[in-house]
This record gives sequence, C-alpha cells and structure tokens, in this order.
Amino acid sequence: MLHRGFIGILDTKTDAVAFATSSATNATSPRCLTARFIAIVFSAICLLHDDSAAAQIGSRAGSVKGQVVVVDSTGSSYVPGSVISLDGPEHLSTEADSNGKFSFQSVDPGIYIIKATAPGLDSLQSISVASGDVAELSLTLHIANTTTDVKVSANSADVTTINQTIDQKTINNAPNADERFETLLPLVPGVVRGPDGRINMKGARNTQSGALVNSANVTDPASGGPAINLPIDVVSSVQVVSNPFDPQYGRFTGALSTVETKTGDYKKMHFSVQNIVPRLRDRDGTIAGLDAVTPRLTLTGPLVRNRAAFMQSFEYRIVRTPVNSLPPLQRDTKLEGFNSYTQADITPNSRQTATVSLAVYPQKLDYMGLSTFTPQPSTTDFKQRGYQVYAQHRYFPNANTILTSQFSYKTYDVDINAQSDDPYRLLVDTTEGGFFNRQHRRTTRYEAIEGYQFAPQTFLGSHHFNVGVDFVHSDLDGIEIFRPVELVGATGNVIEGISFSSPSSFGVHQNEAAFYSSDRWAVSNRISFGLGIRIDGDTITDSIHFEPRAGVLLSLTGDGKTLLKGRAGIFYDRVPLMFPPFAELPGRTVTLIGPGGEVSSSTAFVNQIAGSLENPRSTTWSLELDRQVTSKLAVRVAYENRNTTRDFVVSPVIGSQSGVISLSNAGSDSYREFQVSGRYQINRLVLNGSYVRSRAYGDLNDPLLFFGNYPQAVIQVDQKGRSPYDAPNRFLFSSDIQGPWKLNILPVYDMHTGFPYSVENEFREYVGPRSSERFTRFSSMDLQITRPFTVHFRDKGLKLRAGGSVFNVFNHDNPRDVQNIRDSATFGSFYNDAWREYRGKLVFQF
Repeated sequence: MLHRGFIGILDTKTDAVAFATSSATNATSPRCLTARFIAIVFSAICLLHDDSAAAQIGSRAGSVKGQVVVVDSTGSSYVPGSVISLDGPEHLSTEADSNGKFSFQSVDPGIYIIKATAPGLDSLQSISVASGDVAELSLTLHIANTTTDVKVSANSADVTTINQTIDQKTINNAPNADERFETLLPLVPGVVRGPDGRINMKGARNTQSGALVNSANVTDPASGGPAINLPIDVVSSVQVVSNPFDPQYGRFTGALSTVETKTGDYKKMHFSVQNIVPRLRDRDGTIAGLDAVTPRLTLTGPLVRNRAAFMQSFEYRIVRTPVNSLPPLQRDTKLEGFNSYTQADITPNSRQTATVSLAVYPQKLDYMGLSTFTPQPSTTDFKQRGYQVYAQHRYFPNANTILTSQFSYKTYDVDINAQSDDPYRLLVDTTEGGFFNRQHRRTTRYEAIEGYQFAPQTFLGSHHFNVGVDFVHSDLDGIEIFRPVELVGATGNVIEGISFSSPSSFGVHQNEAAFYSSDRWAVSNRISFGLGIRIDGDTITDSIHFEPRAGVLLSLTGDGKTLLKGRAGIFYDRVPLMFPPFAELPGRTVTLIGPGGEVSSSTAFVNQIAGSLENPRSTTWSLELDRQVTSKLAVRVAYENRNTTRDFVVSPVIGSQSGVISLSNAGSDSYREFQVSGRYQINRLVLNGSYVRSRAYGDLNDPLLFFGNYPQAVIQVDQKGRSPYDAPNRFLFSSDIQGPWKLNILPVYDMHTGFPYSVENEFREYVGPRSSERFTRFSSMDLQITRPFTVHFRDKGLKLRAGGSVFNVFNHDNPRDVQNIRDSATFGSFYNDAWREYRGKLVFQF
C-alpha cells in the first residue's frame, strides 16, 4: 500500500552597548534570545540616531547616473540593455541605453547597493546618495557565477530572458494552495513535488539538496532536509540553482534553493493584512467546522529615516488536508503553526550595511502519514519547535570590494508520538493500532562565514577574485523508541512479528570547516571563465575534500544574444547527524509465524555501520544554449548530467543464526535531464513553456525511510531502480495575463508521467523489479484571478486585492494512493484523488 501524501558596527555608544550586554548575559532560552535580539537592534539604533537626526529635517532627493562597461585586453566597451537596480532606502531599477548609460532621478538620500546585470555578467558595489547631489559612477561587468537558475523574485525588472524572473505581482497572483514560497518551486522545470509531498529538485532527494535563507543554512542537522517556515510576505526572491558551481556553495550533492528576504522600508510605514476570513470545511456536502484559518499580518517602516528600517510579519495557520478516500469526518490531517519573522536593516554610514533577524517557527501536524490504508488511529503526531537568529554585516573598503561577515544560530527540535499504545498491525488493506515509533530530537547549529570580494584586476582580461571561510558546529541529542509490529496476511492470520530492543538515547556533535576561492575571468566581451576551488572537511568522517569547479560562457554572436554555457564540478555532501549513532539505535528480531500459529523462524538483527562513514560525492556537468530570438522571444536548450557515489543506504544482511541491518556508503544514483524551454512576452502577456525529459535512477533504500520522521517497519534488501519522484516526461506552462477591467490572470498547467511504485506481497517483500509500475499520468490546471481596488475612507485610500483561485480546474483524476500489495483483492486500484478546489483571496494594504 502506497500513499502519495503531504506529509559589527565600527563606532559605539557606551550606554547602548551596556544595555545590549546586560540583556544578553547568560541568555540561552528563546525568551532571553529574543531579548538579546531586541537589545542588539536597540543599540544599533542608538548608534545611528545622532548621525541621522539632521537628515530627517529638510532632506532633499539626490540622483544617480553612470555607465555600464566591460573591460578586456582590447580596452573597455559599453553594455547596452543592462539591468541596473538600487537596493537601500528605496528599491529602484532601470535599463542602460544604447550607449550603456543609466540614471535614477529623485533618489532618497542614504546608502545603496547598486547592481548591474547582463547575460552572463554582473557587477555589485556600494554607493552613497547625498541630499541634493548627483552620484556618478562606472559599473564594470565581470563574469557572473556560472549557474543555471530560475528566480521567483519580488524586485526585478521584466526582461525577456529564459531566467524566468517572476516579479512581486506574480508572486501575489500565482495560484499557491499552501501559500508558502516553497510551493512555487515546481514552477521551475525539473522541480517536482514527489510522492511523499516533499519538493525534489533536479532529480535529488529532499535531503540531498541545500537550502539557504539570506545565505544561512536552514536545513535540519539531524536529517539534512529543509527546516524553516517563513511567512511568504517577507520573501523577496527564491532561486533554484540547478548546478551551483560557485565554490562558496557546498555540503550537498543535489540542487540548491536560496531565499532572500525583503529589505525594510526606510521611507514610510506600510501595513498589510490578509486571509482574515476562515474557510469552512465541506465534507460530502455537509459543513463540519473550519477547514483553514491562516491570517497573516506584515508591518514595515523606518526606525531612523534613511538609516534603519524594520520588518515584522506574523502568520498563524490551522489547515486541514483531506484524504478523500476515507470517511468524511476521519479524513483530515491537521496542521497548526505560528511563524514570526523580525528583521532590522541598518546603514550606519556610506561603507557599511547590516541586517539582523529572528525567525520563530513552532508547528504541529496531527495524523502525519494519513492515507487510504492508514487511518487516523494508526498515524503519528509530528511536533517541531525552533528559531533562528541571524546577523550579517557588509563593509565596503571601496566601491568594488566587499567584506561580508555573517553569523547564524539555529535550533530545531522534533517530537514524534503515536495516537495510542495499542499493538501496531499491518494488514493487507488497512492498518490497526498505534504507530510503532516515537522520537525526541534536539538539534542546534552555529555557523560563521567570512567572505571578501577583491577589486577587479586587469591581466589578460578582467579578473574578479573572491575568497571565504565557513565554520559550522552542530549538536544532536535524541531518544528513539520502537514498539512491536505484526504483519497480518490475506487470510487474517498473523504471519510475521517484529520486536525491538529497549529504547536508546544518543548524542553526537560535529565541526565543519571550509575554505573557498574563485576567479571570474572575462577574457573579452565574447568569452569568460569561472574557476574555483572549495576545500572542506568535518570531524565525523575526519576527512578533507578538494572540490574543483569550472565554467565557461561564450557569446556565439556579436550581439550577445546567443550564449553557450558549460560547467563541471565536484560536490561532497554532509553527513546527517542521525547516522553516526546508528549502531546505538534499537535492534530488532523478525519472527516468521506459520499457518497454525507456530514459530517457523526467528532472526535477531543488530544495527551496524559498514566500515566508516564517508561523505557522498557527486560529479556534475552541464551544457546550455540560450538564444534571444527576438525582443519578445527567448529559448533555451540544455542538458545536465549528475552521478553520485558513496551514497548512504540501509540493507539487511542475514546469516545462519543472526543478521545485521547495515548502514553503508555503497549506494549510488544518477540524474539526466534534457530541457527545452521558452519565454514569450508582449505588453499584456507573458508566456513560459518547457518540456523536460529526465531520468532519476539509483539505490532505493534511503536510511531516512526507516529511521527518519516517518519510518517504515519492514526493511527489505536494497535494490536499484527509478527514484520515487522520477517523472521522465514533463510539460509545464504558465502565463501572466493583464486582462480587461484590471484583472490579473495567472494560469499554470502541469502534466507529467506518473511516479513509479513497487509491487509487494503480504510480507512486504518486493515482487519483481523495483519501481516497475507507475501511477496514472498527472495533469492539473490551476488558475488565480485577482483585481486591485481602492476604497476611500476619511480622505485616505485603502488598497485591496480581491479574487479567487481554482485548483485542478478540469477535475482530472490525480490519485495519490495505490494498492500495491499483490495479495489484496483490490490490487492495482488507485485512490485519494485530488478533487477540484476553490479558494478566495482578500488582501488589505495600508
């Protein structure tokens, strides 16, 4: 039975520092850490207040102008059409003209980060805008990090390129059932929501990929999966980096998702409220309470004008998700959570910027693992608690050099409990009793990063060097409890029993360190290279790894509209902290029972690590051809290849009298992807389309399937096969339409091959090759239509955005469960279709 469910500032003031120090002393609880965070922000404001008081009185706007150039061995030349953005007290963007010139008029005084981008090139530096003055500068482009990326962005110009940049309007108006930033990621070709409900990027498991928020690692140190929840209102951009060849990125073998949060508004206060109307729970035509309550509130504004700004967002969530094949009032999982995000952005002077933030994300999921074949009494409750404190400081010794200092502290605690202590029984068509596993985990992680960007150097072209170091300390303390399991055959008799040894407690810690260096070398305006090396190591494997990375960008035509990109690199993954204490986890005894109830055999298994743990290693290369056919049409043809070795697998080894459950690095997997995509843009329409042909293949006994958050009871011998999230053929189309009457219309159509599954017998032994069968083809059309309104009240305008969404518009049969046990009378039947669903939307903006 299978279920596809959703499971430092340089100047100081004595009094401010004293206040911050006293508030932070001996602070270890979340309340004390919150006080410490407030103290840091308060002291920073005190540092700024004297310098900025005069700026608040009678300040006048300034302006910025300049040119965008590239430098090579033949000299410098202008770059027309470059996109230039200013990020500081205001968020502005423009394009360079035919001579590479640009200008910003009426710019609020303050410190800005100015960035210029062109296909394959970029430039970043700091600039100070004074009241009434004109700031002039020249931006020299150099080779950008050679990555294949798709951005979901809040502040980016609308450019007809294949990067598929989606602006704030699209984020607000795209159909988004969960209203989370990660649920937008399947808009990217090669990113799917897998059979377990998790996001799988570019053929990698959820735990093989990296996840960053403002450059800070937000994965769970125990499992390696993403472990943070943010209100979507604070998200500025989400970027999926298919092949992150920049050596600053490491400790994963799959793709990388990076989230950047918005900057607080330095100019005036803004306030928004949405989802204040709860959704009713309709179960087969009967209203049975509330289906969802998900209010969000966000506030941003200046603390000290042009010097410091804040942003605060709260989100409360109660969401019930049905399994439509179960009885009406027994079919829902229930998610309850509270997400808070607090951020302060500070610009003390023309050479410094700083950001401090606090994210809190407690959450509880009742009936995790609910499916057609696992009713509520046999599921588990998942509870998480955690927070992350983050600080980043940027110092600009001059316009083209940047020293970045960053620190983050993260906690992530997990408790998994059953609904009852009744015996857990796996029947052919259902499950009985209380879930067999209980877990309690406490994890922490400290991370410090120091990076330096050198000024461009000219030697056989332009060189842009970066170096950096990264140090991480992680801790895990846990308790693991397993209770007996019975397998009941098709005749109704017990055919197998699994018992476990006594509960175990464990603790493990790890130190990780890395050094990276890169050179972005522009030989000419037609060819550039990206070269880099990353060296990292950790105390668990006691090893040091060298990870070379290289990329080339070649303009095949003189107009720069046809680009060929090639990349290759080596990556080493982290070791989840659940694996080192594997041998300490409870062992098991498997007893086979005959037709008359007699014991036919009994085998005791102990957990054992085969040899010593190693870091998984992947070798990746890709080729990509981009062509801007016209000013309105761009196309891309791309191919990528990734091979991972030393992957972690679990497999039983049976001897004459006893057995071993072995954890080893004997696994491997591969991913191949061929992609054709395009983007067409006219005044009132943007259309994105893609076709991806892919193959994800490898060892299938991921250790976290049996020792993760929702473990399986039966462990069979490992085999290779198509990965559970393998979708060989996928078509994806989305459009942003400016309709009549100010309507914003955004449809998304997704069609792909059904995910694979394996056939089992009543002993949960695999019959035939693994992943030999597939779900039916997935096809879904989602649509959201909204319209802005303005309501005048007491000479003030209240902005509204109202509309609605329809998910699975054509009500296509997309089952999420299948009866895969051959001995069942309903073998091969599909269940739990995702029905058509309607949602309303109402946003208030002040």
